[in-house]
Amino acid sequence: MTALANVRRRTGVDAAIAELRALLGDRLSTAAAVRESHGRDESYHAPKAPDAVAFPDSTEEVAAVVKICARHGAPMIPFGTGTSLEGHVAALEGGVSIDMGRMNRVPRVSVPDLDCTVEAGVTRKQLNAHIRDSGLFFPVDPGADASLGGMAATRASGTNAVRYGTMRENVLGLTVVLADGRIVKTGGRARKSAAGYDLTRLFVGSEGTLGVITEVTLKLHGIPEAMTAAVCAFPSIEAAVAAVILIIQSGIPVARIELLDATMMDAVNRYSKLSYPVQPTLFFEFHGTERGAVEQAEMVGAIASDHGGGDFRWAARPEDRTKLWQARHDAYYAALALRPGAKGWPTDVCVPISALAECIAETVADLRASKLLAPIVGHVGDGNFHLSFVIDPDDADELEAAKALNERMVTRALALGGTCTGEHGIGYGKLDFLAAEHGAAVAVMRQVKQALDPDNLMNPGKVLRV
Repeated sequence: MTALANVRRRTGVDAAIAELRALLGDRLSTAAAVRESHGRDESYHAPKAPDAVAFPDSTEEVAAVVKICARHGAPMIPFGTGTSLEGHVAALEGGVSIDMGRMNRVPRVSVPDLDCTVEAGVTRKQLNAHIRDSGLFFPVDPGADASLGGMAATRASGTNAVRYGTMRENVLGLTVVLADGRIVKTGGRARKSAAGYDLTRLFVGSEGTLGVITEVTLKLHGIPEAMTAAVCAFPSIEAAVAAVILIIQSGIPVARIELLDATMMDAVNRYSKLSYPVQPTLFFEFHGTERGAVEQAEMVGAIASDHGGGDFRWAARPEDRTKLWQARHDAYYAALALRPGAKGWPTDVCVPISALAECIAETVADLRASKLLAPIVGHVGDGNFHLSFVIDPDDADELEAAKALNERMVTRALALGGTCTGEHGIGYGKLDFLAAEHGAAVAVMRQVKQALDPDNLMNPGKVLRV
């Protein structure tokens, strides 16, 4: 951006802030602490605070905010809970962060149709608490208590995706405010439709670069009659992954299969005060009828045993399952605790299940050669795994080594028919990898961006270079 363009944008931002203050009153903040908290996420990427933070409480108010910003050329960055991992909420060009936290109502739940509509600021835990007595639940679980609007925007998934799918499969429709302030509704409540372009899937995963998601219509699922979890240690990562591949290929409907390497198991034991073997380990969860869950566990147990797995350690009581999965969700913070004062750089790839063993084995070999501390954890039931580099951000050599290893891992995943990110998204951290993965299709994505946001005001600098 030229110096003159910078001056013009700065002038426009100041004018937008003045007009937004008249609209929102004390629901527009320019306080330094508020701005700084809205310019960073959970990643290692450099934060960048917005010039102001708006707190709308309805779709119509979001539209009014967007129209003001569009009129003055002020960038807009939608904000959910700030738990993303690729720099999604950093205000790279300044502007206004639109915080959806006040939009936390659940206007509709249909038990017979197994669906609901929520405002974008509702978090997954809030929704499940709201519908618990109905016998339904929402299964997409990225670990953090993220907002459902943010989960739709980043195409989130998590531990349950192997059975229940990702946000892509569980979003039926959206309400979106476009870059010019128009309000559009996509999709609907029907479970299938052949009517026109699938705009819902266009906005799911768009990371706030095409519009602001204000409402989400979601599929719900019945709470299973039985839910049991188990932990099983293996002699090697290769053995654990081989067991996973056979479990999936056998069609056993396991709800969750999570892999933790020995380093991560050590970290989790210390952080969550557990006592599991410090070996590569699989966490399982089985959903179904009482008999069905037992049958699943028996089949998985036989496969695990054939690959050197130890005895299952069960967590059948709800409180034990909660403790187990909370420990899994806290794995990132457990990894950071291995090296106090260091910073985390989480990254992920996803490959076809048949290529998982090769991709992990070669990544482990890279890690051993590098001497970097980077525990492995993954939703291996769908071919997705993560590295959590624990590094000294002031050590240029460490940063360069982590960057090189990450690039090798992504290149390897792409060569195996996979993707540069299974669930973290692109943000501004993986811009270059998107082009490597999609080639000429990136130009088509850019045309879509320019058609819907010709002035590049919606979360500029993310997903695509414009």
